[in-house]
Amino acid sequence: MRITIFGSGYVGLVTGACMADAGNDVLCVDVDERKTAMLQRGEVPIHEPGLDTLIKRSADAGRLHFTTNAKEGVDHGLFQLIAVGTPPDEDGSADLRYVLAVARTIGEHMNDYKVVVTKSTVPVGTADKVRAAVRESLQKRRASVEFDIASNPEFLKEGAAIGDFMKPDRVVVGTDSPRAAELLRALYEPFTRNHDRMIVMDVRSAELTKYAANAMLATKISFMNELANLAERFGADIESVRVGLGSDPRIGYAFIYPGAGYGGSCFPKDVQALQRSAQDVGYDASILAAVESVNNRQKQVLFNKIKAHFGDLRGKTVAIWGLAFKPNTDDMREAASRVLMESLWSAGAKVRAYDPVAMPECLRIYGQRADLMLCKTSPEALQGADALAIVTEWREFRSPDFDHIKATLRSPAIFDGRNLYDPEHMRKAGFDYYAIGRGKLLE
Repeated sequence: MRITIFGSGYVGLVTGACMADAGNDVLCVDVDERKTAMLQRGEVPIHEPGLDTLIKRSADAGRLHFTTNAKEGVDHGLFQLIAVGTPPDEDGSADLRYVLAVARTIGEHMNDYKVVVTKSTVPVGTADKVRAAVRESLQKRRASVEFDIASNPEFLKEGAAIGDFMKPDRVVVGTDSPRAAELLRALYEPFTRNHDRMIVMDVRSAELTKYAANAMLATKISFMNELANLAERFGADIESVRVGLGSDPRIGYAFIYPGAGYGGSCFPKDVQALQRSAQDVGYDASILAAVESVNNRQKQVLFNKIKAHFGDLRGKTVAIWGLAFKPNTDDMREAASRVLMESLWSAGAKVRAYDPVAMPECLRIYGQRADLMLCKTSPEALQGADALAIVTEWREFRSPDFDHIKATLRSPAIFDGRNLYDPEHMRKAGFDYYAIGRGKLLE
């Protein structure tokens, strides 16, 4: 099948690469000439395990192409997938200007039947606006061309997106057109061959399903962080509580790991956008407000523990292991590391940081600073540091050389934002060890 994808960001690239790998003819359209030129050279601008190999294989086979020519994109595909960004506005609502600009562009150039599909995470009711934008462009041309609208939200985890796409646990399609539903069923058949995982529903329900899924997962994380803060005050161990909770099949173990707060491009933005959508229809979504409030507070927990341990932080240096908001990505959007670093700088401390892949992104965000040293290895980050803070649970941090850590740090203090180590073992090894929801309260 011939597929056009508007947007060569995270969702667009993963979708395009996976669709092309299944044998489809895919053209990705982007307004960013520099990014498009990089992709045409085989350079992938984001870090996602396996994506560079997939893109190269499909590009070499002639199934995956990149362009800045919108007309070429509209002419190319039966399917017109919109996968552009929906950044939050100042009030927290999703900014739809890029989505609707693409819809108008499709209407300006289409000359035969198209299935216009929103892949971007968008508020309920966006498909109606997309339909109106396409129709308005057609009317300006005085053209009569058939098209259908569908919502097909993505459910990709950064760091595991290829596997999620190739073997989906569900494919949600929202449309009022039986023809569009059957075409999308055929499009996804290579990925659902062993078991039909496509769920077809009305468009608005599909749009809400995406927000609902992310809001539910964010709620689980914030609830566990709330319990972790209680555990410290009760003298309980949240990790024991987690095992007790997760063993209940009604709850399960997924997304009940306490930590330093969630980040990334989805959960913070989507919770805020759903809150704003609720306000627009006159409903006070109090649980969503609490989820966001708890998460914002949780991102301060590591700094509060460090401040309580040392008191005055002026002249102190803190080593930070992990900058990305989660492992297997270089994404630092809304990352807990950013809140920690900025709080340390405000308090007069310096930072020595290490992350396996996110250092270029950190340099892009903050530039060269006298109070930030980006280090090539995790042991290097410890040199001259007064304490270690662990913010991202990269695998290489799970079994470090504790003797080397203790010998290198100016004081044997570890602030573990991901509960990687056993508190009793750390105490016996001579560390001042502070985790999340384990042991005494320190703030």
